[in-house]
Amino acid sequence: RRGRFLVGAYNEELGVKDVTWLAPHAEEMTVEHWQDGNNRCMGMLLDGRAQPTGIRRAGSDATLLIVVNSHHDIVNFSLPEVPQGIYWNRLIDTNNPNARPERFEFSDEYALTGRSLLLFELIKEEE
Repeated sequence: RRGRFLVGAYNEELGVKDVTWLAPHAEEMTVEHWQDGNNRCMGMLLDGRAQPTGIRRAGSDATLLIVVNSHHDIVNFSLPEVPQGIYWNRLIDTNNPNARPERFEFSDEYALTGRSLLLFELIKEEE
């Protein structure tokens, strides 16, 4: 549980953003993406290294990627590379509720079915 609102600003001291909004090609969303009425798929990267409270220190929470597709058709979503991570572990696919956790590499394209949600957890390098 976080004690602060997510703001999406880069923290130079910690080298992270608490939240990053991603377009389907794993690029950070721009004003043009936000204003595009045909943009129906996006990802929200919640970086567990971001400071969880008002105290300036790195967090130790899980880094999560939530991807939503409000379009009726399949959208291919490229899984982003994240520093200190080695792969993504899919935890939830609402189109396949019986799916077991599965490993996906950075830049893998996931065929996100229409009107569905995905949840991935970043698996990190051993410290």
